[in-house]
Amino acid sequence: MRSYLVTRIWQSAVTLVGVSILVFVILRVVPGDPAKMLLPEGAPQSAVDELNRHLGLREPLWVQYGIFLRSVVRGDFGQSFQYRSPALRVVVERVPATIQLALTAMALTVLVGVSIGIVAAVRQGSAYDYAGTVLAVLGQSLPNFWLGIMLMLLFGVTLRWLPTSGFHGWQSLVLPSVTLAAFPTALVARLTRSSLLEILGQEYIRTGRAKGLGEPRVVLRHALKNATIPLLTVLGLQIGTLLGGAVITESIFAWPGMGKLVVDAIFFRDFPVVQTILILSATIFVVINLLVDLLYTVIDPRIRYG
Repeated sequence: MRSYLVTRIWQSAVTLVGVSILVFVILRVVPGDPAKMLLPEGAPQSAVDELNRHLGLREPLWVQYGIFLRSVVRGDFGQSFQYRSPALRVVVERVPATIQLALTAMALTVLVGVSIGIVAAVRQGSAYDYAGTVLAVLGQSLPNFWLGIMLMLLFGVTLRWLPTSGFHGWQSLVLPSVTLAAFPTALVARLTRSSLLEILGQEYIRTGRAKGLGEPRVVLRHALKNATIPLLTVLGLQIGTLLGGAVITESIFAWPGMGKLVVDAIFFRDFPVVQTILILSATIFVVINLLVDLLYTVIDPRIRYG
């Protein structure tokens, strides 16, 4: 296990360095000049050149990356061009809002998705199964931006039940979390159903039923536990996606999280903020994937890492 952890940590470090290089290069080759975005419209070219020199954007690309990498090692992701404060501080201020939205969406995903999948698998071929399948297909087919706008128009504008933007208490969480949870819920429901159907046909399940075990105990305690490994993999990836910042959903509902922040930062060519968010998102993905791999050994004792 120790050698496996060392190998995975080394692979994770290499992955993060590769992500940082990719993000750094792409941000600097896309069209757009940060100095022109920060200066008033019609500013002379001499002022633009002077601001670019002040921001360090006139140095060769490899020099800029070296400076950036040394700063990251010290925990300094640079100064935000737009907010005139450390980029890491700007991002950290938005993290709680994203975590709140992501955890709410993930709770909906697990509760609703797993429940639909269990009912559809146990009642295979019934109306419940067909209804669950239709809901799962719709959840994976409807684009987030369309679903968010429709929910906003129905529950916010027409019925006036829920706020449509910003953060004003728990009511503000409902529409963005439902929008954000739609796709992963559908994915989890379909995966739970297919995994359970495979497990429910196994010999030990029939043996348990023959011994007189109740159906809820057979399904929840024995079948669902053995169907958890593929489900855990998908949930781990979805948690990383949600915590990394749901860009579209946060932009639609003006949610003050990392997703909306990265959109604004890209518009203003605020390189330090964009780099910080993307590297933080990549780190979240890497850490969650490692934790999921370790959880496999807890769920299934037959899995051992050498």
